[in-house]
Amino acid sequence: MRGLSRLLLVGVLAALLSGCGVDVTQSIQCERLLSALEPAYPDIGPIDWSEPDAPPNSIRGDYYVAGDPARHWIRCQFRGARFEEGRFDLAGVASDRQGVLSPVQFQLLFLALRLDPPERRLSAAQIQRTDATIDRFYFLQQLVNMATLACVYALLAAGFTLVYGIIGKINFAFGEMAMLGAYVSVIATVLLGLAGAQEQTLGLLAVLAAAMLATGAYGWVTDRLVFRPLRRRDSHAPLIAAIGLSIFLQEAVRLLQGTRDRWVQPLFGERYLLADPGGFPVYATLRQIMVVGMAAVLLGGLALLMRRSRYGRHYAACADDPRMAALLGVNVDRTVAFSFAIGAAFAAAGGLVLALYYGGVNAYMGFLVGFKALTAAIVGGIGSVPGAILGGLIIAGLETFWSAYLTVAYKEVAIFALLALTLALRPSGLLGRDRGRGD
Repeated sequence: MRGLSRLLLVGVLAALLSGCGVDVTQSIQCERLLSALEPAYPDIGPIDWSEPDAPPNSIRGDYYVAGDPARHWIRCQFRGARFEEGRFDLAGVASDRQGVLSPVQFQLLFLALRLDPPERRLSAAQIQRTDATIDRFYFLQQLVNMATLACVYALLAAGFTLVYGIIGKINFAFGEMAMLGAYVSVIATVLLGLAGAQEQTLGLLAVLAAAMLATGAYGWVTDRLVFRPLRRRDSHAPLIAAIGLSIFLQEAVRLLQGTRDRWVQPLFGERYLLADPGGFPVYATLRQIMVVGMAAVLLGGLALLMRRSRYGRHYAACADDPRMAALLGVNVDRTVAFSFAIGAAFAAAGGLVLALYYGGVNAYMGFLVGFKALTAAIVGGIGSVPGAILGGLIIAGLETFWSAYLTVAYKEVAIFALLALTLALRPSGLLGRDRGRGD
């Protein structure tokens, strides 16, 4: 474990942040401007948010007004990009009705939205109570945002856990397998669209099955061709092979698909109001609900598979003592290969969540996500499926709330500092346990 700790601490220093998608808080802030810019504001339909290519750091909302067949839009530009300081400070506003607002119009818009008439001005005590309420609901909104991120990390951490628990080695290619699953998801979505499929829910299930089957097959093949010949060698050759496979998969996708981001039209964009205290409404999108439900079903199914199935019993036997398990009639190679396939399939499900939630994929998206998911697996207890879920919640919570309340530039520092502390103080993780393995 000491050698693994050193390898992990060196590897995480290379992690770089990448992210995409429309920030929920930015979209809420932009929507509020419609109350002053849109004469028929109470009668507008759902707003379809997207990130235009220009101007930078901007979001665009397209909507319809009841009784008006024309499509209207509003565009808000912010001073910072996603996850940067100033990301909530408006720098400019434009709409199809008003055009680009001049600096004077921009200031008048702020005055119109922020100043209340004298009879509605609040006392200092009322303002304090209102601010406290907004803080609580802001916290609740961050919990909602955290749930989707936790699903990604928990699914990938489960894959790390399955492989490490049975062979005692970490497959560093899980982040790239999530990227592969995301690309398969995008390609399958495009093919379904060309075939004229209209049902989004059934289409999502078909895309999920395609991604998990394709990536699971890749996991099985890598075990059969790469890891099985190296399994009985007492060296770091499997770890080096895993890093090589990670680079191979990343470069293969880059050569086949190019370096440009691939985008799909966001699905399940409907928003539901969870609570509105009058100052900060809390929303959850249908996309977030679908992601959480899908991850809960997959992780719950994995937990049942490990506890109630024949494979689960064989897995536990091989994890404890593979030689004794073989003497008792367990096909160790088949059990390990099946574990690689299931782990890769769960990484593909995590990649589907990334593609579904953010709408875009690229060849390098899996690198940092894979390291964070590995951190989640180690913090929760690598080798334990409940530990993978717990670790995913912890890392997602740390990342989300650090970005919401503290300096976002140090978010990765905090995550990997937690990894270093875990390796130093509790190498087995919160729910993991040290156990001997037979040779």
